[in-house]
Amino acid sequence: MRRRRNQKPNYAFIDSQNLNLGTQKVGFKMDWRKFRIWLKDNYNVDKAFMFIGYMAENEALYEQLHEQGYLIALKPTVDIQQHDADGKEEPVTVKGNIDADLVLHAMKELPNYGKAIIVSGDGDFFGLVEYLAEQKKLLHVMTPNWQYSSLLKQFDDYVVRLDERRKELAYRDHKRRNGPTKAQKPKAD
Repeated sequence: MRRRRNQKPNYAFIDSQNLNLGTQKVGFKMDWRKFRIWLKDNYNVDKAFMFIGYMAENEALYEQLHEQGYLIALKPTVDIQQHDADGKEEPVTVKGNIDADLVLHAMKELPNYGKAIIVSGDGDFFGLVEYLAEQKKLLHVMTPNWQYSSLLKQFDDYVVRLDERRKELAYRDHKRRNGPTKAQKPKAD
């Protein structure tokens, strides 16, 4: 997609956790490099902001995403300890709620982009999506799969389901594509 002279580029605002869990829920892993190129080539996305909860052990991942062309917006995480009905501790949940950061960033950047793509199926973004649509600044809402918030259903004309683009965007482990290894081959009788 070519940009006309003086036309502003489009920006993507990505809820990484929603996208990652949503695609895995339907059986595939997103190839982040392919996704970034796809956004650029198909939707003229100049800047792709990736909102993600910060965990020290994921530093290499953040660096890799940055090298692939994402602008990484990290949010501190908190550990949440919950208890079941009997008062027994459940495993600790790590939470990095990025919703407010994504909305704030999309609004802060509003003068700099032509249209926005919101990548999430989370209904918490209803107000942002509604405002961007009213301002004629919404290009798409990209949901990981068909199970997105009912609050976003009124924007179905804007929705692009990424599970329908699985063949283009799925990560393929090339080490495993070449068939079974010698150790995995069945033995002849």
